[in-house]
Amino acid sequence: MLQDMEKTTAAKQTQGRLQSLDMRTLLEELVFDGYISRSDGKRILLVSREKNLYKVHPFVVIVDQRPADLRQSGHTLSLEELMKWLADKTGLSYERIDPLKLDVSEITNVISHAYASKRKILPLRVGKDMVVIATSDPFSNEWQDELTQLLRKDVVRVLVSPLDIQRYTDEFYTLASSIKKATRKGKPGGAQLIQNLEQLVELGRMGKLDTEDRHVVHIVDWLLQYAFEQRASDIHLEPRRDQAHVRFRIDGVLHRVYQVPQNVMNAIVGRIKILGRMDIAEKRRPLDGRLKTKTPNGQEIELRLSTAPTALGEKLVMRIFDPEVLRRDHSQLGLSEQELELWQSLVTQPYGIVLVTGPTGSGKTTTLYSTLRQLASPEINVCTVEDPIEMIEPLFNQMQVQPSIDLTFAAGVRSLLRQDPDIIMVGEIRDLETADMAVQAALTGHLVLSTLHTNDAPSAITRLLEVGIPAYLINATVLGIVAQRLVRTLCPNCKKPHEVEEGVWKSLTRPWNVPLPKDTYEYQGCLECRNTGFLGRIGLYEMLKVTPELRQLVKDDTNVAAIREQGIKQGMQPLRISGARKVASGLTTMSEVLRVVPRAHDGVDPL
Repeated sequence: MLQDMEKTTAAKQTQGRLQSLDMRTLLEELVFDGYISRSDGKRILLVSREKNLYKVHPFVVIVDQRPADLRQSGHTLSLEELMKWLADKTGLSYERIDPLKLDVSEITNVISHAYASKRKILPLRVGKDMVVIATSDPFSNEWQDELTQLLRKDVVRVLVSPLDIQRYTDEFYTLASSIKKATRKGKPGGAQLIQNLEQLVELGRMGKLDTEDRHVVHIVDWLLQYAFEQRASDIHLEPRRDQAHVRFRIDGVLHRVYQVPQNVMNAIVGRIKILGRMDIAEKRRPLDGRLKTKTPNGQEIELRLSTAPTALGEKLVMRIFDPEVLRRDHSQLGLSEQELELWQSLVTQPYGIVLVTGPTGSGKTTTLYSTLRQLASPEINVCTVEDPIEMIEPLFNQMQVQPSIDLTFAAGVRSLLRQDPDIIMVGEIRDLETADMAVQAALTGHLVLSTLHTNDAPSAITRLLEVGIPAYLINATVLGIVAQRLVRTLCPNCKKPHEVEEGVWKSLTRPWNVPLPKDTYEYQGCLECRNTGFLGRIGLYEMLKVTPELRQLVKDDTNVAAIREQGIKQGMQPLRISGARKVASGLTTMSEVLRVVPRAHDGVDPL
């Protein structure tokens, strides 16, 4: 079938004869350039002819046949590698579509859906004198002159995966159409939206809806699926005077995703409030709710909903909880072997209090849930009282705080003590009553895990003293305190070597004198990380074990500096030292650590 290929691949130069996306020619060139073997080339050409796949992009057919990549042992050729190869051959730039960086409402106004689908192109960026348009066929460019005359702008072509063009063309134009129709027909308050009170929302299955409702349901459906795909931890729906904003928090940083008319935003918020079993008529006070979604691939993901009245309308924040987080072991969370050993020694005690401290979004919930899930067993009764319940876990007995019926943290702990618990997790110690009940639970033979909002571990002891817990009770119950932060981790695909200045390193690691690492890295940016240079997050930990020596310092007029000094003497490493070790391991950067850790406690700013 490919008898001529063996003769021609060794004879002609590639650049001159690659004039179209002809399967035979492409395979010849890939063999000539050492990407695939002749046998794979023959096999793929035979399959494409037998199955009559002429209307399918050749690269999609090639990748589906999984040919071995001769340049990388044990790897098959990927669609992205093929597109980069084609871009190099044709002199065009290759791009991967990053939906977070596209203005969907703007690009869908450049050309119609029908024209984009027919030509298999998609606008990516619109400037004052130029428009960038994605294509997967560099040899089909008759549309370029048409659009140049029509738009009166220079048209720049870039190569993009055919699968991305197909997916995002349908997705963006459908979304834009739904928003336009919802703008014309939508109901500003969202009060008349579909009355579906089922907590489990199956994305992609709208069922029988009114025409007006269908548009809003599609927007919400897209929004949730999009957030899950982009690894967002929070979705912010923010009212503005004209155009409301949708923002995602990814790896701790907010990204603006979309803008919609304010009346459409009202309908979106109304739809989500209904799904979260919240009072859609109440817009004057903050509300809380929860929502469980089921994606088309069967994955269940929970969201915690919170509304707040603002000057321009009702703001809604959805925090996303991925159940896979609970299945991570502690090494994936960022605990070193030494830290893990200390943590296990604390949480395996039969009774006492273990506290996790840090600001909102520092990973406290993930640490506690992962720990409780490992501790839970048929022989152990794990009970929690939370506000709100972050994630539903069948292994726990979880209680939701409801102040409207006087079910507070303290009341919840009080009731749990009559439920024969072994381990109690209190969502947060906020006041004297809750702290007192946690102490009583520990004194009566239970292990209590809870959180506090303090900057570091030693400050947790003075915080307990401030809320009114006597020093002797702290000494009798508190086993240890862990402060934590989350730092972004460097993208492994693009991080580059970077030499840390010795003076900055010493200021960060003083007085530990951690040796200056030989290999440190800095962020760069690539397609995999959306040119941010970071991909994912990992924890920094400061662990303070309450030893007999430290208990002698805990008095009603305790000085936190004395506690910190004793903690350091017995081996506590501050957050900045934990961060320095992550830098030395090549996981993050100095600037990222300095962004999240508290200043040095000797009064000198590490910067």
